[in-house]
Amino acid sequence: MYFNDHGPPHFHVQYGEYRATVGIETVAIAEGELPPRVTGLVVEWANLHRPELMKNWQTIRKSGAWMRIEPLV
Repeated sequence: MYFNDHGPPHFHVQYGEYRATVGIETVAIAEGELPPRVTGLVVEWANLHRPELMKNWQTIRKSGAWMRIEPLV
């Protein structure tokens, strides 16, 4: 996430040469492309952490501060 990024709420994913933007509310790729396996992992992770992602989106835009979100294990 970037503190001065445009809406709607989203986060950015980088995996090797792949880049994607994922909507927090929809948990769907809005831009870019990821391999299918990576897409599945990102969607699983985002569904588990949607409230934390939304809180980060709001906090980053207000103050630039963010909290760490646990990885998928």
